[in-house]
Parts: sequence; C-alpha cells; structure tokens
Amino acid sequence: MENQRVILLIALAGISLLLYFSWQREQAGPVEDRVVEEQTQQAEQAAASEPDTPEPDAPARSGKPEEAQGQMAQGSVDPGQEEAPRITVRTDLVEAEISTRGGDLRQLDLLKYQQGEDNPEPFRLLQDDGKPLFVAQAGLSGEGPVPGSDARFQTERQRYELSEGADKLEVPLVWEQDGVEIRKTYTFRRDSYLIDVRHEIRNGTDAEWSGFQYVQLRRRPDPPGMNPWYTRSFTGGSYYTPEEHFSRISFGDMAESDLSQDVQNGWEAMLQHYFLGAIVPPREDTYRYYTRALPQETYLLGMSSPWLTVEPGETGARVNRLFIGPKEQKRLVAVEEEYGVSGMRLTVDYGFLTFLANPLFWALDHIQDVVKNWGVAIIILTLLIKIAFYKLSAISYRSMAKMRRVQPKMQQIRERHSDDRQQMNQELMELYKREKINPLGGCLPILVQIPVFISLYWVIIESVEIRHAPFMLWIQDLSSRDPYFILPLLMGATMLLQQKLNPPPMDPIQRRVMQVLPFVFTGFFTLFPAGLVLYWLANNVLSVAQQWYIMRQEEQRSGEA
Repeated sequence: MENQRVILLIALAGISLLLYFSWQREQAGPVEDRVVEEQTQQAEQAAASEPDTPEPDAPARSGKPEEAQGQMAQGSVDPGQEEAPRITVRTDLVEAEISTRGGDLRQLDLLKYQQGEDNPEPFRLLQDDGKPLFVAQAGLSGEGPVPGSDARFQTERQRYELSEGADKLEVPLVWEQDGVEIRKTYTFRRDSYLIDVRHEIRNGTDAEWSGFQYVQLRRRPDPPGMNPWYTRSFTGGSYYTPEEHFSRISFGDMAESDLSQDVQNGWEAMLQHYFLGAIVPPREDTYRYYTRALPQETYLLGMSSPWLTVEPGETGARVNRLFIGPKEQKRLVAVEEEYGVSGMRLTVDYGFLTFLANPLFWALDHIQDVVKNWGVAIIILTLLIKIAFYKLSAISYRSMAKMRRVQPKMQQIRERHSDDRQQMNQELMELYKREKINPLGGCLPILVQIPVFISLYWVIIESVEIRHAPFMLWIQDLSSRDPYFILPLLMGATMLLQQKLNPPPMDPIQRRVMQVLPFVFTGFFTLFPAGLVLYWLANNVLSVAQQWYIMRQEEQRSGEA
C-alpha cells in the first residue's frame, strides 16, 4: 500500500506541474509574444493610434533568372486614405468580406461557431479591425503589369450568397491595365471551409507577360490572456514537407530569421486554439515557402508559385487554395484525402501523447455520432476504458482486500519491530508472501490512468468539436469549468468513499496526507474543464463499484475459508 500512496502523490505532483505550467503561460504570455513585446513596445503604441501600414515585402528569391523579385500586397489602408468598398460573401458555413482594394480576404465569420459561451455572435476568425489582426492575401508579382496593393478591382455586385441547391459560389474581381486583364476569382463551396483563389491573366499586348502568384496569411500575436489559462495551445505558423514532416514556426522565430524553402506537396498554416488558416497548394508544383516579420508586430507566412509566361493574345492561370476554419478532424482528414497532402490533422495538438489521444478521440467521436451528446460519450468511453482494464483493476482491488484483511497482523509487526526497520520490512515481506499479496498490485490501475487522464485532458482541451458542447442541466459547455462546482464536489466525494474502501496507511503522516488529498484534488478540479471532471467522476464511480464488488467477494472467500 505504501507504493500506492507514492503513485498517488506522483499523480498529484503531475497535476500540480500541469497547473503550474499553465499558470506560468498565462502570467508571462506566449514566448513569442514576449519576444515581440520586448522588441517593439514603441511600435505597438504607434500602431494603436494609426491605421495598419506594414511595409511591402516579397518572397525570397535566389536571384536566378527564373526567380525574380516581386512585390507583395500591403493589404491595408494607408494613413489618410479611405477604405474601398467591400464585397460580402455568405455561404452555409461562413460570411466573408473581400476588399475591392487589393482584393484581399479581410474578414471571415464562422457561422456554426459562436464567439463565446455567453456571446452568440459568430466567431470571427479573420479580421482587420480587431485583436488580433488576421487576414488572407493573394496576388501576382512579375515583370508585366500586375495589380499592386492599392489596385482597385471591379466587381459585378457588392453581395454574393450561395443559392439554394448550388454547390459552389464564385466571386470574380477584375483589374485591367495596358492591355492586360487580371481576373481574380474566389470560389466558395457548400459545407466546406476551402476557398479557391484563381488568377487568370489575359494578355492583350504585343509582349509576353511573366509573373507568379503568391498567397499569404498576415497575422499579429494574440493579446496576452486571450486564450483560456489552462490551455497551452500554440499560436503561430506551421508548415509540412514530405521530408521534414510537421514543423512549427513561432512569431519569435519569424522575427529572428526568414523561412525560405522550396517545397513540393506540402502546406502552410497559421495556427491558434481551435482554428487555423491554411494554404494548400496544387500537388506536384514546387512552391517557395516564406515568412516575414514586418513592423507593428505583423507577421507573414506564405508561398509563391512557379513562374508563368503568357504569350501575346494568350491566357494563363494560377490557382491556390485556402482552408480557413475550425480544426474539425473529419474535415482535415477529408482535405488530406482529397488533395493528397499529409499531416493536416497534426494541427490539432495533443502533445507527446498524441499516439494515445488520437484513438481516444476516434472512439469518443464515434460514440458521439450515436448518442449525439459529448458528455454521454465521455461517460460511455470511461465505461469502455474500465472494461478494457477490468482484469488489471481486479488484481489491484484483490490486493487491497487482502491488505485490508491482514492489516492487524501488519500493525503487530510494526509495533514489535518499531526499533528495527530492517527486521520489520523482512517480516512484512514474509507476510505478503504467505498471504499471496503483491504490494505493487495496487499501483497498476493508477499508473494506467495517468497517461489516459493526460491524453483525455488534451482531447477535451484541443478538440474544437467539444468547444461549447452542452451536456445536460447546468453543464452547457464541457470545455469550460463547471459554473457551480458541482461536478468537482461530487468527484471529491467519490474519492472520500474510495478511501473508506482502501486499507488506511499505517504511518500516521501518510494517513494525514491521504485524508487531505481528496480536498486538494477537488480544489484542482474546480479549475479544470467540466468534460475532464465528468470523466474523472465517472471513472471514480465505476472504480468504487468494482472495488466494492471485488472486496465483498474476497470477504466471502475468506469467511468460507
């Protein structure tokens, strides 16, 4: 039993460490934010009083003839200049705004996700007038006439809406200069967060047109304290290559050096808690991936296409693809399968226990598909886990029952050899051997539960599917704390009941520590999301029932003997 107490204390220390790291993150803010704040406090103050005007930048080019330098869009209003009219686009999943100045995607609301638990407004993922700034830009750069960052596009109407029965919605913007017509078309799809960006070049001049397409995401770091304190979600850039697989780029990394890498069959993304903006280019072509740190805490992550040459009187085109939406795993997997990419599901960060968290989420998701309630799914998953480890737990509980039965003999040995610890331990081991007791048997279920607990913690914290998911009665958001702390109190009560079933420690200090632990755990669990507390409560109830049943069986056996 002493080993079991040690394991419990280890579990407590692990939870305490988890809380400490989360608290430290909340107090200090993300590392990348701290780097930026230390370097650009004056720029931040200036940015608060002026419109956003980052400097133009360009994809890093090697200087080869086929890789010329080109200007990328600023995508913002210059001081004193009025904003151009915007095009509003609405589908079944999103409502977006596209500026006719530069043709950038300046705002995007997710209609199926609300802003907060108490704010029913749609969640705004892209925005150019709030915190944090996050916009998507796409343009052309090259040696022929191209629309710059201040170019005014013409459009047929100011509002586009996906009509009933239609599978896609095209939003064309047109720019023309010196005989070159650029048609920039955004294509939105029904039941999809994918957005195609197509540039079509119609060369009506006597000279060839040469240039390339770029697509980029421009973002600022989250304000400190924006995300829940108990998460450690990464906010910043990421990219995937077949050679290096999944990599992250923090804003601090972008400030220190630029990414400049040629990639085939990869993707890039800006990540945040629950949501992302990603660029998924066509397969086979090689794209130049780049990052930039601009003034006023603004960061670019983007890619540029191979060069395109359009002969006089001919037409050429370049297409790229954006995914702007929630990290719903089914949709991420669908993008992987449809467009032949890998690793997009890694944007859902389950940490070092991903190998365990992924099957847990898979099981949880499939159960939810049947019961249509994430809370009920958590309870059923807990039951399945208990069934899977039933025999292992039974061994532990039988060991506890035997320990409880021989406790008077153990107490006699302790009293008889109180001055000779070596002799006391020797006689205790002989007693364990005689009674066929494994002193380590009680540790196994706890050791098994710790990684499952941590994995399910990150599943509940990181899975957007559980965000604001209701359970029943007063629990209307499994991803946030129980507002009345009823679940943590019930969980603490089950821990006290479980202690009654366990043989009390012989050592008075251990006994006092174990008596305090339920109250300490209850205090900790008041800070955890309700979904996690629901799992722990269900696990405790099932454990108490199993332990009572097995201990009753052992008592009957010992009585018959």
